Amino acid sequence: MKLKKLTTTHTGRILLAAVPVAVVSTVMMAGVAHGDVPVSFAVSGSQFQIGASQLDGTGFSQYAGVMNDTAGKPHQVAVANIASAKLTDLCQSVVTDTPMGKIGMLITAGGGGTPATATDLQIGMTDLAGNASFNNIRIGVDASTVNTSHKGAAGDFAQDADSISISNLQQTAWSTQASVFTLNGMHVQLTDGSKGCF
Repeated sequence: MKLKKLTTTHTGRILLAAVPVAVVSTVMMAGVAHGDVPVSFAVSGSQFQIGASQLDGTGFSQYAGVMNDTAGKPHQVAVANIASAKLTDLCQSVVTDTPMGKIGMLITAGGGGTPATATDLQIGMTDLAGNASFNNIRIGVDASTVNTSHKGAAGDFAQDADSISISNLQQTAWSTQASVFTLNGMHVQLTDGSKGCF
């Protein structure tokens, strides 16, 4: 799935088109929650990559939002909420410019038949690719009435589903948070910045 181009409506809200295509589909959606993304921290100045061979989750919703960095600069994101998620072959990577050159951090977990798990997972992303299927999907629902505990602003466009499955997940994000995140078989390593998740 690929995020389509952001466009601005007459109210200044961001609209992201959503069109499902078959059971294994390309889907993205949106609407804007003006600063209503429930993130309890300022995001850094760097986006990062998240990859997984398989993501399976229940209690899914998605709408658009805005996240601020420490300088107060807003970043437009698509907010994805998953009440309970399993991620097989999870990878997270970030590259930072330092006085010593580029330095990367690569985190892997969830291999060997024991997926990483997350509860109340929320991701503020700018790009998502993979093969996805949704169970009981609703597209065009009001963001304030989605079926997850985190919700968007009233009147904004959103989608939700009872469950979601994505294979070959490739995601670029500003933030990830969860009430519980279990990284089975976690490995953290510093790199020269040339090695990412994808």
